[in-house]
Amino acid sequence: MATTVNMPQLGETVTEGTILSWPKKVGDTIREDEVLVEVSTDKVDTEIPSPVAGTILDILVPEGETVKVGTPMVVIGEVGEAPAVEPVEAAAPEPEPASVVEPTPAPAAEPPRPEPAPQQAPAPEPAPRPEPAPQAPAPAPVSAVTSQPAPAPAPGPRPDEPKFLSPVVRKLARENNLDLSLIEGSGRGGRVTRNDVLAYLEQHPRPVSVPAAVVPPAPAPVLPAPATTAVASGPPVSGEIPLLPGDEVRDLSRLRARIGENMTMAKRIAAHVWTSVEVDFEAVERVRQRHRAAFKEREGFSLTYLPFIARATVDALKEFPVVNSSFYLEQKKAVFHSVVNLGIAVNVVEKGLIVTSLKDADGLRMVGLARRIRELSVKARGGTLDPDDVTGFTFTITNPGPYGSFMSAPILPQPNVGILSTDTIVKRPTVVTTPEGQDMIAIHPIGYLGLTWDHRAFDGVIAVEFLTRIKENLELWDWQQEMS
Repeated sequence: MATTVNMPQLGETVTEGTILSWPKKVGDTIREDEVLVEVSTDKVDTEIPSPVAGTILDILVPEGETVKVGTPMVVIGEVGEAPAVEPVEAAAPEPEPASVVEPTPAPAAEPPRPEPAPQQAPAPEPAPRPEPAPQAPAPAPVSAVTSQPAPAPAPGPRPDEPKFLSPVVRKLARENNLDLSLIEGSGRGGRVTRNDVLAYLEQHPRPVSVPAAVVPPAPAPVLPAPATTAVASGPPVSGEIPLLPGDEVRDLSRLRARIGENMTMAKRIAAHVWTSVEVDFEAVERVRQRHRAAFKEREGFSLTYLPFIARATVDALKEFPVVNSSFYLEQKKAVFHSVVNLGIAVNVVEKGLIVTSLKDADGLRMVGLARRIRELSVKARGGTLDPDDVTGFTFTITNPGPYGSFMSAPILPQPNVGILSTDTIVKRPTVVTTPEGQDMIAIHPIGYLGLTWDHRAFDGVIAVEFLTRIKENLELWDWQQEMS
């Protein structure tokens, strides 16, 4: 009995996956729980094990194609069962005998052909008319191929039946105003895939206007002065890349290309605004120095500023729920989330930046947040993240501070409406007020927090009040109790 394996649900919000590779081929034997297929979902690659042992009878989705959850991917039969390839090939030739039998009526159809031709010839009396009459037989050979004039439209079914278009393909087409009939599909049955659309966009950045400017030579004189600047658009249209002597061309990794697509889309969609505040980390630093040695010995990693900032941010998000929402202008809806799933950006060396999702962060204290942040960063750098580890975050923190940044303005991950940047914390002179109300200069660790927010979702007052709440939490909380 054959088993059909469908594209599984690889995460709460995952709706589709891209086939990266098939370790086994048709006819190969596979054991239960052996790797059946490698699938990519957004930023995570996942190996899917075989649910049964048997023989690969048919691979339904080729490598590189993106399909929705629930789509049949592969058929596995009993151990030793032969792939059912022959019946498929035998069925294909069946139409040929049908077309061979049909030529017999063709000769009968030929005699009537000359008769209508003469009837049209006598109507116009001039002598030259008989000469066009031979042109009437010209279409006859064309119809003779199909054996009958009526079956001539038979090629109608030959154009592929309505092609399935994934949500990603529809979205790319809508955002770039593309006519998908112009794109040749490389997928199963001529299906247009996401890679087909991206390849088309690389060669035709402006599919509507570019052909008009390139095909007719007439516009050339219309572009006397601007023509010099318009030349720059030439290379992308032809697929060429302008190079300088000694340049090296490298293919983009799948993750780098996906990051580029997401960032460009996010920048184009959201109304980005950036606001920042200065924070005195003296209260945090005192607790951190007091517990850093014992914490590292107990937990196995260093106690950084990030867990403190995360804890203060989670509290502020509960106070300002609009910052912990998702915004959908097209549907004219805003979703206010009941929990805080904190996105933590992790730099994966030589690969890119991955946002991990720390679920139910509002149910953890500072030490618990530190453990989960560490756990997710280790998984990200080790390439063992699960799909749920990178989806469903409602607000994000990116932490370029350890690399020496002064101020950063990150791009919003859609559909979130806020992302916080934590920059370098350095010791410098600052004015402090004593409990007696006296001002004095002291050396304190000072840093900046920057918030990129979506002006479509809320206004500047909320952004400033939200940042101020985080600042007050960091400066005024009794952090000693968070360490217990």
